[in-house]
Amino acid sequence: MAANGIMNIVDVPEAIEWQATHAEEAGAPNTGRVVRALLAVLDSDTAVGRRMATWEGLSLEDAMPLRINGGLHNLLLTGADRRLEPVYAGLTTDQATIDALVVDLVETFDTRLLPWLDGPPQTNEAGRSWGFMSALMWLSVRLGPKFEINELGASAGVNTMMDRYHFDLGGVPSGPATSPMQIKPEWRGPPPPDSPVEIAAIRGCDQAPVDLSDPEAALRLKSYVWPEATARMGRIEAAIQLASEQVPDLVKQDAGDFVAEMLERPQKQGVTRVLSHSIVWQYIPEATRADIEAAMEEAGAKATKEKPLAWIALETNRATFRHELKVRYWPGGDEEVLLGCGHPHGAWAEWFGD
Repeated sequence: MAANGIMNIVDVPEAIEWQATHAEEAGAPNTGRVVRALLAVLDSDTAVGRRMATWEGLSLEDAMPLRINGGLHNLLLTGADRRLEPVYAGLTTDQATIDALVVDLVETFDTRLLPWLDGPPQTNEAGRSWGFMSALMWLSVRLGPKFEINELGASAGVNTMMDRYHFDLGGVPSGPATSPMQIKPEWRGPPPPDSPVEIAAIRGCDQAPVDLSDPEAALRLKSYVWPEATARMGRIEAAIQLASEQVPDLVKQDAGDFVAEMLERPQKQGVTRVLSHSIVWQYIPEATRADIEAAMEEAGAKATKEKPLAWIALETNRATFRHELKVRYWPGGDEEVLLGCGHPHGAWAEWFGD
């Protein structure tokens, strides 16, 4: 299939196979085998299988295979059923054996697993904050060092705590050195500008925010992390520690309403108002996306040097499946600039700059 058709996949078996292959290519072959076993689930006499087989919409854009994959991982993490342990450990690799096991798990836990299909994975990933911070450094050169951050689809608020992270971005440091969250992706290309960043305020929204202080909610978040990704699991643990010290500022709100409210609030002089989001745009309804774009354009036209506006997005390019960092700012930079790209979970980052 052509690259530009990937996110438009409707066919359920095709989406499952693509997702399994993608997991393998991303260094998670054990997760890939579990995802591929969902093909066998489609033929099972289960509510999960029937709902998957008759999925309405774009199976891959909806991340449908990863929804149920999170539920299966959750069985292991909660101790409800540990039979996937040797699969995730790479000890059991025969696909037919894994198929039979996953089908049996779905048959056994059909009622428990079904609700996992209700919403997209909440893949809250601190590693992606490299994009936010490097973009803020770039903007600092142009707009000044002070920022007010507003994040869409913040999930558990992991990146809504980035003001407490320590970054090493191509050798350029930022943030408290003693932070339990150390963000240091493998850096490709030149470093971002070594320009100061002061986050004056930071808040986020989500339609179903996750409370990291709730052990059950935190475990659900971990369920979406592929077992092979030990570094990602470590970052979740660091985020839980930081949230226990000071909870992130999160509101349960629709993205469109959040942006409208954000733009109506008084803005401090000398502080750039920033809208940010990472790997969430595809989950926002098209009509809401259009409303947000229109609202930002309108607000951008009214922005001043004393009260600037910026938009930072680290999102999936639907044509190339590359995760790209793009920035716009007003006044003066309303044309979108591609600053870099990176690994979906922040393992590496490539900086283009300008």
